[in-house]
Amino acid sequence: MLRVGLIGWRGMVGSVLLQRMREENDFRGIEPVFFSTSNAGGQAPTEAQGAPLKDAKNLRDLSACHVLISCQGGEYTSEIYGPLRQSGWRGFWIDAASTLRMSNDAVIILDPVNKPVIEQGLARGILTFAGGNCTVSLMLMALSGLFKAGLVEWMTTMTYQAASGAGAAKMLELVKQMECLTNPTRATPSENALVVDRMVVDAQRAPALPTQEFGAALAGSLIPWIDKEMPGGQTKEEWKGMAEGNKILGLNPPVPIDGLCVRMRATKSWVSTRPCPLTGCACASAPCGATARRSPSNSPGTSRSATSRKPSPARTPGCAWFPTPRKPRSAASHPQPFPARSMCRSAACTS
Repeated sequence: MLRVGLIGWRGMVGSVLLQRMREENDFRGIEPVFFSTSNAGGQAPTEAQGAPLKDAKNLRDLSACHVLISCQGGEYTSEIYGPLRQSGWRGFWIDAASTLRMSNDAVIILDPVNKPVIEQGLARGILTFAGGNCTVSLMLMALSGLFKAGLVEWMTTMTYQAASGAGAAKMLELVKQMECLTNPTRATPSENALVVDRMVVDAQRAPALPTQEFGAALAGSLIPWIDKEMPGGQTKEEWKGMAEGNKILGLNPPVPIDGLCVRMRATKSWVSTRPCPLTGCACASAPCGATARRSPSNSPGTSRSATSRKPSPARTPGCAWFPTPRKPRSAASHPQPFPARSMCRSAACTS
């Protein structure tokens, strides 16, 4: 029976993985082994059938598994992966972290999009597989068909990403910052919007605001920077678009992908716009991604309320698909002149 070790199963990514495996009955036919970096010997999930948690840094216990799935993060991968391979272990390593994504000995897995690339990797003897970056993965889930058809000349991505994408500790800090911003308004209630705004701004700038994780106020604000600095002025999150996107699809020559990535003040979800010129005729029959679902708010004459409620961070978390929200007519692709409209705000003006 296939012996599968799971590391980092209690974190944000790992707990979702565990939930999905249970829903899909993926534990049937395998022998799961649960590891911990901090509680070796403790109680494991019921799927372990009474076996205790094993030490996630014990190379002997790790090498006894045919497959290791790590959601523990990049630091753990950097510490353990090299020595484990050097010890002679020849099992499959599947990782959610970015550490190994661009390695020549690894394939980035996004099976609804690049199953042929994964199969080619297996045929070549590849044993290391890494999950893709969220921005890149969602981009390709929606638009991979256009890339595969050779219709995309280049793309620029503008993404707004929730705090949870940076890990549980940062999401918890956002919630603490929210509390700090609302405390002054509870202590000194006011109906004056300017007074409330001043209290919120003061709280954002106060030394007491917890910023150990983000380094700045995110609650009531945005942070136009995600991850490390890369050459050319990009952040690493922006750099991943082209580097990982082209590797996932196995494109040669690569398609240029640029963009801006912003951390937003939501606990979950991700918003993106993706302008791209298309080669030849961008016909409506060009395939996109299987999980892209056009929101009803795309339909002509759809109400404002549908657009406001449905494709939003409050509505979409937990869905197995993502909505494509309102798509207004582009002035660039439809150059008909807009109706003339006066900008006058005089009470006497009726235009």
